[in-house]
Amino acid sequence: MSRRHSFYARPLLAAVAAVTVLTGTAAAAPSDASPGRYTATSAALDDTYYQDALGKTGAELKSALNTIISDQTKLSYSQVWDALKATDEDPANSSNVVLLYTGRSQSKNDNGGNPGQWNREHVWAKSHGDFGTATGPGTDVHHLRPTDVKVNSTRGNKDFDNGGSELSDAPGNFTDGDSFEPRDEVKGDVARMILYMAVRYEGDDSFADLEPNDQVNNGSAPKMGRLSVLKQWSQEDPPDTFEKRRNDVIFEQFQHNRNPFIDHPEWVTAIW
Repeated sequence: MSRRHSFYARPLLAAVAAVTVLTGTAAAAPSDASPGRYTATSAALDDTYYQDALGKTGAELKSALNTIISDQTKLSYSQVWDALKATDEDPANSSNVVLLYTGRSQSKNDNGGNPGQWNREHVWAKSHGDFGTATGPGTDVHHLRPTDVKVNSTRGNKDFDNGGSELSDAPGNFTDGDSFEPRDEVKGDVARMILYMAVRYEGDDSFADLEPNDQVNNGSAPKMGRLSVLKQWSQEDPPDTFEKRRNDVIFEQFQHNRNPFIDHPEWVTAIW
């Protein structure tokens, strides 16, 4: 078993537990993943999970991270429903999830395709690279989020950029004919999800090579923009507790891989 696998084979409760895992004497830890628990310490991650990426920049860093995060458990599209109920749980109400664009807290069980319900939003639009809901990019929870059905439809497959008209049913979000701007509180989340996908899917696993560019109107090309704006959003909206906890839950309970730009936001500019 590799050091990387030995790290995430069991959840860590604190830095002390991380040290114990590294020495190989850890006892089984409880599987609780309550919203207030943030288990993965940066030092432990750098000593284990990210050890092969440290000190690198540019294409070399991107390649190293691709190798690291491609080691994952893949979910079916139906399993995504249950995963989102855990990853996006409302810290103030364990019966609810928090919707990405509206910020609304809604019952976990009120999911589906009807108006007023929540459904599964592909932040990297699935038509950009034509991967649909196929196991892999189509089911990768790192970029799948619960969203209001109508707002999800309004966003559609648009690229991300600043500007447009404010959505009456989702104040703080804006859209025009070729782009969508999310509310300020999740701009960085969106950017880091897009850039995760660009590192994870490099065209070597039967799916398209996903890459960000500085355009909108990318259509069905395996591109998402606008890169300069996404970089700005990542800097202006750094990872918060909710986003960090979400990364942990995906890592510990579902896919067993991480979004490196949540753990190391500085890697965004180190690559792009």
